Amino acid sequence: MKKTLFAATVASLALITPALAQITGANTVSSTSALPSALTRDEVRSVAPALERYGRETLLDRLWRRPDLSPRDRSLVTLAALIARGQAAELPTYVNLALDSGVKPSEVSEVVTHLAFYAGWGNAMAAVAAVREIFAARGIEADQLPAASPPLLPLDEAGEAQRAAGVAQSVRPVAPGLDEFTTDVLFRDLWLRPDLAPRDRSLVTVSALITAGHVAQLPFHLNRAMDHGLTRAQASEVVAHLAFYAGWPNAFSAVPVVKGVLEGRPG
Repeated sequence: MKKTLFAATVASLALITPALAQITGANTVSSTSALPSALTRDEVRSVAPALERYGRETLLDRLWRRPDLSPRDRSLVTLAALIARGQAAELPTYVNLALDSGVKPSEVSEVVTHLAFYAGWGNAMAAVAAVREIFAARGIEADQLPAASPPLLPLDEAGEAQRAAGVAQSVRPVAPGLDEFTTDVLFRDLWLRPDLAPRDRSLVTVSALITAGHVAQLPFHLNRAMDHGLTRAQASEVVAHLAFYAGWPNAFSAVPVVKGVLEGRPG
């Protein structure tokens, strides 16, 4: 099973090189001649030769080839991290990687919209400017993007009632407006939008929380992600991947929280 998954991962990585070639302007690109960055190898090497080597040997040749997350999932995790950190300069490269790795334009659009609520409006707007250029260059039209108000997915009435009761008890006495928006806008609207699967919506939320160091919010959202289909191996690999895009301290801060969630789940 792992050999098959690894072969599929390596095959998917072949799709990454055209996007890198387009961004860097290289005539030919291989997995060892390109960097996962909007900068060329020579530009990075002129400032930090070791950084160029790590980018080529560690990020592209090792991290992105690890089998427990597909290139598509790694793209979603990386987009979430870059948006959460406001790093719009790197977004064009990784949006191209995402699209070449199987992420739909509608899903990229929903990631940006979703993270307006979990990473802040300003970071989402900065992402809009970067993604807009890629969409234009690829000829992605409005009919490929999600509707502003689509028919929503069915609501889990029992689960939502339990969540709402907990928030009402802890949040409503302090910030009734926050309680209202959390229920009406987030969990009865945003989370039910159909163009990003619940599992992927949870994946980008967990990634943004780890990136921002908001580990207190992780148990609820990681459990929700795993209820939606994220596996233990995938959850573990998200932390490893984010060490590079959110920094080692944020990844290490997430480890004990993720450990608690995994140990607390049945099986």
